Amino acid sequence: MVRTSRIALAASCIALAGLLTGCGGVRGTATAGEIDVRQLEVGDYAVDRHRYPQDPGEKAALLEGMRMSEAVVPSVRIDPSLEVGRGSTVIADAEQALDFVAKTSKPVFDERRLLVGYAASGADRPDPAGQTNPAPEATAVTTVLFRFPDQATAKLAARELEDVDIAISPDNRKLPSTKYPDAYIHWRPGVPTVGAFMAYKEFVVSLFIQRPHTDGTDLAGWIDKTLGAEVAQLDKFQPTPQDRIKDLKTDPDGLLARVAVADRTGRVPDVAAFAVYGPHHMVHRADDESARLRLIEETGVDRQAIADDSYVARARDAAAAERFADALLDSEGAHYDTLGAPKDVPGAKCLQLNGEGNPDREYKFRCYVSYKRYVGVVTSDKEPDVRQKVAAEYALLANSL
Repeated sequence: MVRTSRIALAASCIALAGLLTGCGGVRGTATAGEIDVRQLEVGDYAVDRHRYPQDPGEKAALLEGMRMSEAVVPSVRIDPSLEVGRGSTVIADAEQALDFVAKTSKPVFDERRLLVGYAASGADRPDPAGQTNPAPEATAVTTVLFRFPDQATAKLAARELEDVDIAISPDNRKLPSTKYPDAYIHWRPGVPTVGAFMAYKEFVVSLFIQRPHTDGTDLAGWIDKTLGAEVAQLDKFQPTPQDRIKDLKTDPDGLLARVAVADRTGRVPDVAAFAVYGPHHMVHRADDESARLRLIEETGVDRQAIADDSYVARARDAAAAERFADALLDSEGAHYDTLGAPKDVPGAKCLQLNGEGNPDREYKFRCYVSYKRYVGVVTSDKEPDVRQKVAAEYALLANSL
C-alpha cells in the first residue's frame, strides 16, 4: 500500500500520490575527506552510477505537464493569507480534466485537443480533520491551467468551457471583470463560490474560489486578484512548442538516476512515481507555503526528482543542501520523533512516526541525507529497510558525481 502525507481539494480531489522503493552492488572509491561508500550496508539497492532511457515515447506530454508546475502560481502569492497548500497534480488527459470542470465538458477538451494540464489549490486554513473540502469559513483558491495547441484554440476552448459550465444550473449568473474583460466569470447568487475561465497565450486558466460569505463584488475581486498573479506567473514561463514536446527528455539532468529505488527497469514518466518537477511543486503541497517558498528561494532549490516514494532535490550548493535537509526534517511536526540514523552515513537524520501520526497515510520511517548540492529523502514502513535505503541514497549520490 503506497502511503503519502496528505492532500485533497475542493471541487474535486487533487491526488498527491506517494514518493519511493529501490538492486544490488556498491562501487566507487573514496576521495580525500570522504568515506568509502563500498563499506555501507545498502542491502539490494543499486548504487552504481546510472542513466535512464531519455525517450518518453507516448508519455511526452506528461513531461510538459510536470514543467507546468512552475506555470501555476503558488496560492500564497495570490494572497498572503493563502499559505496552506492543498495539493497539486498534473492533468494527463480530458478524462482527468473533468475533475475540475463540468462533467459534460469532455467534448470541448476532445475537439480542442487538450495537450496536458496542471492544477494546484491553497487555502487560509487546513481542511477539517478527515475532510477533503475546505471548511465553510475558509477562503480557498483552485487554479487549473489547461494547455492547448495554440492561442486561437485556447480562446475557443475558454468560451466553450464557460458555456458548458454556466448551463449546469439555471441559477448561474455572469459577473463582469473590470481588469480582465476577456475573462468568463459566473456565480450562483446566494452561494459563496465563483468560477472563471480565461484564455492566455496557449493556455486556459480555470479558477474556482470559495469565500466565507456571499458577495458578488468580493468574489469578482478575488477572481481579478488571482488572474493577476497567474498571468504574471505565466509571463515567466516558457512553454515547450507543441512540435517539440515529443523531444522532451525523461531525466535530462540525471536527477531521477540519483534516487535509490528497488527496481530500475521499465521506467516511464509517471506523475507520482517517476517524475521531475520544478520547485513550486513542493510549495503547492506544503502545510506552510510561505515558509516552504522562502526556504526554496534561500537555498536555490531548482528541481525535485521523485521515484516511487523517495525523492532527490537539487540545491544551490552543499551548504544550501544541508540547510534544506534540516528544514525539511524540522517541518515534519510533532507526529514524528527523532530516530537514530546509521552512524556510518555522514549527516543522515531519521524520524519515526509516533502515536499522533496516521500510519495509513504516512510512512513509519523517514530519513534525510545530503551530499554536495543534493538532498535525498527516503521512507519506509520497516526500520531495517529505511536504514539500508538512506545508506544506499548517500552511496548513489556519491557515485553519481
